[in-house]
Amino acid sequence: MAYHSILKGLDLKKVPSPCYIVNIELLKKNLKILNDVQINTGCKIILALKGFAMWGVFPLIREYLPGVTASSADEVRLGFEEFGREVHVCSPAYSDKDFNELIKYVSHITFNSFSQWEHFQDILAKKTPQIKCGIRINPEHSEVKTEIYDPCQPNSRLGVKLNQFKNKSLKGITGLHFHTLCELNSDSLKRTLDVVEHNFGQYLNDIEWVNFGGGHHITRSDYDIKLLCKLITDFKNKYNVEVILEPGEAIALNTGALLTTVLDIVKPLKSVAILDASAAAHMPDVIEMPYRPNIVGAGLPQELEYNYILGGPTCLAGDNIGEYSFAHELQVGDHLELLDMAHYSMVKNNTFNGVRLPSIGTWDPATKKFTLLKKFSYEDYKGRLS
Repeated sequence: MAYHSILKGLDLKKVPSPCYIVNIELLKKNLKILNDVQINTGCKIILALKGFAMWGVFPLIREYLPGVTASSADEVRLGFEEFGREVHVCSPAYSDKDFNELIKYVSHITFNSFSQWEHFQDILAKKTPQIKCGIRINPEHSEVKTEIYDPCQPNSRLGVKLNQFKNKSLKGITGLHFHTLCELNSDSLKRTLDVVEHNFGQYLNDIEWVNFGGGHHITRSDYDIKLLCKLITDFKNKYNVEVILEPGEAIALNTGALLTTVLDIVKPLKSVAILDASAAAHMPDVIEMPYRPNIVGAGLPQELEYNYILGGPTCLAGDNIGEYSFAHELQVGDHLELLDMAHYSMVKNNTFNGVRLPSIGTWDPATKKFTLLKKFSYEDYKGRLS
């Protein structure tokens, strides 16, 4: 299958390598799709920083989305300082230190247990009564097939199960939050909502808002937006609640590339092209998920004439991106464009081996302008150690 460049027209020689590059035109396209859902249903869609926290493009995102959702004190502060609108937070647990920090910035806070809510409710009542508080529920309904990403796996620490609501007061709680999806379509949300209504319906008439969580792949080409809008509208009308969605991936899906350069080619058994980008350091999902990025001009193994394993520059033996085929022999200095590298890359990368992080930039095809937002240095590596 041929994969089209999202950097067409950009002079790659003027871009530092490696570099994450977000295509502004494609980002706007995604945001317009999400905004249409908001307009058609009256829901709120907020950006999950855990998936995409490239604050250099927050001014653009802010034109379409009303806020962000965070999972830590640092994400909360970033959202408050750089996004500047609503900041929601949901975490498996809050420390006293982090809690006293983050309540300076948030509009909504969701608790993962009644014990955490009971521990902090007096502080909230005295210091920040304006913050809207919610409880994360666990519908005990799995849609995600990969266990590590399934919030509803049998021993999940995420969310309050129905039997844990017994004898608990919801006084002071204005919302419920659930999260069951990961890269899924709206049919998965429909099945989840059926379970949520069946198990927790008795509580839905006494709250103001329901957060449907993340994992909604709304901007994917085959996503059923019509069904999503019907589900949201029907739920809002039935329970008279505000509905919130918090995707991270859908905002940046298919908007970014990782530009990398071939450093060397070695031939143990198969040909191996060593790049200046690392799977282990710069795109951890390639190893963790696992995930195989598409590459412009490359095919599956044996699909095209010349086959290579693409490896990173770290000392980890398994620092391999995967095996690909090309129509021509790779040469030292060749640029490769790895696609869909905006989400869960910048937020998860690391400096293993002291390998420098990729630069970060944007490409606007309409103006033919490349903007370098960040270039990392030795000080960034040293600064996170002691």
